[in-house]
Amino acid sequence: MRRLYLPILLTTLLICSAVTAHAWKVQRVKFARGRTTAVLKGAVVRATKDRYILGAHGGQTMIVHITSIEKNAVFSIAGPDGSGLPGAEEEADASDWTGELPMNGDYSISVSPTRGNATYTLEVTIR
Repeated sequence: MRRLYLPILLTTLLICSAVTAHAWKVQRVKFARGRTTAVLKGAVVRATKDRYILGAHGGQTMIVHITSIEKNAVFSIAGPDGSGLPGAEEEADASDWTGELPMNGDYSISVSPTRGNATYTLEVTIR
């Protein structure tokens, strides 16, 4: 019976370490009273992403800009239905994006490094 515990324990540890290695930071974007722009600073480690959630209305314009010291941080934007916004899909590796939002709901901005780790500043404007 003892011999069964070791493989189960090792398997559990492997699964937990894999889940931890790909953990995402998730944060809701809050705009200061009377402001339409939020500036978010963060750092993302290779093979992980930071995710920002913000509510917006269809017809509003969103402007997103990211900077990083080594120019190795990019973002993607998904709409409330989970689909990528044109020009800001995950494979687009966007650093600047402006567009009209298609629907009401929570939008998700995912920040990831293109190589290594990245320290970044993300600016999000809703008009």
